[in-house]
Amino acid sequence: MKVIIKRAELIDLAKISKLFNAYRIFYKQESDLDLALNFLTKRLARSESVIFFVEDSDNNCLGFTQLFPIFSSVSAQKTWLLNDLYVDQDARGQGVATGLLNQAKVFARETGAKGIALETEMTNTNAQRLYESLGYEKDAEHFCYFLTV
Repeated sequence: MKVIIKRAELIDLAKISKLFNAYRIFYKQESDLDLALNFLTKRLARSESVIFFVEDSDNNCLGFTQLFPIFSSVSAQKTWLLNDLYVDQDARGQGVATGLLNQAKVFARETGAKGIALETEMTNTNAQRLYESLGYEKDAEHFCYFLTV
């Protein structure tokens, strides 16, 4: 299967938002295509995120990843938070996620970032194996906390 990885522009969001909606459903959210499209549109229009997506030769969107910039005061450097990664069920096991992760790595280097941070559920062992196979290291020194406001 021939695929291409592209950086998303506003014109691409209609097709990406369908996968973004499926991603949200995967994480037990209600289906809401309007919310998905509006969220992605705001992120790109405000330059708050960068989205890469994979297309096949028929222009079908097979997967996407969304990166958000974060900054470390300690290292005084930018890091990219790989917040979202999703591959259509029919395209899994074909290297789509690997391609997206590799593109994110190239992008991080091109932008002078310190690295890429991500998190996944403890039960998502398939994703963990993929991340570790590509050089991501599990943080064994820090706990993560979250405050809902």
